[in-house]
Amino acid sequence: MIAVCQFGGSNCDRDAVAALRDLDFEAERVWYADGLPENADGVVLPGGFSYGDYLRAGAMAARAPISKEVREAADRGTPVLGICNGAQIATESGLVPGAFTTNASARFRCEHVHLRVENEDTPWTAGFDAGDVLTLPIAHGEGRFEISETELATLEAENRVLFRYCDSEGEVTDDANPNGSVGNVAGILGEREHTAVLMPHPERATLPDLGRTDGRTILRGFAEAASG
Repeated sequence: MIAVCQFGGSNCDRDAVAALRDLDFEAERVWYADGLPENADGVVLPGGFSYGDYLRAGAMAARAPISKEVREAADRGTPVLGICNGAQIATESGLVPGAFTTNASARFRCEHVHLRVENEDTPWTAGFDAGDVLTLPIAHGEGRFEISETELATLEAENRVLFRYCDSEGEVTDDANPNGSVGNVAGILGEREHTAVLMPHPERATLPDLGRTDGRTILRGFAEAASG
């Protein structure tokens, strides 16, 4: 069972559950105060505005007891995926390095963007080839990924950058970067490949009726890793 954590202010938890169930995987919403179920084979930290982004996006949710349980599950090898606000929670709780801050434009961005696959040798990208270009939606005001030059060099040396913002031809350019993220980074791995975060929303690109399905491959890879 994949546990989709629900905090006060989460608004993509139902989307994540629906997307995973559409792929024929068992998924359930888990209210943060109830704790992480023992039978959770995978964890999704979904998008939204947990606690109204008070203090900083993800800061309060990262300090909820369930976030400690998620970190412990990740340490045991349980796959964890943070999406948008979930990515912010993951950086705030130390699951992955770096931080997500206010967009360079200081405006909320809600649109479709292109992503280039940087590392195909992960559960999340196993269905792609390096260099493939995906289209996923974003919806965030604090999506700019920031990290020190030294830490970014480590991510790149260890092949832990999953996706970069790019144009439709796969070129990584400033114009293709919707939020000013350093190195156009859109998604990264934690210290282990079973922990990943990304700012775009794969769960909103899974149903053919919505016209975009690139997110199915990301979620299927995650769910298959979670189910063993």
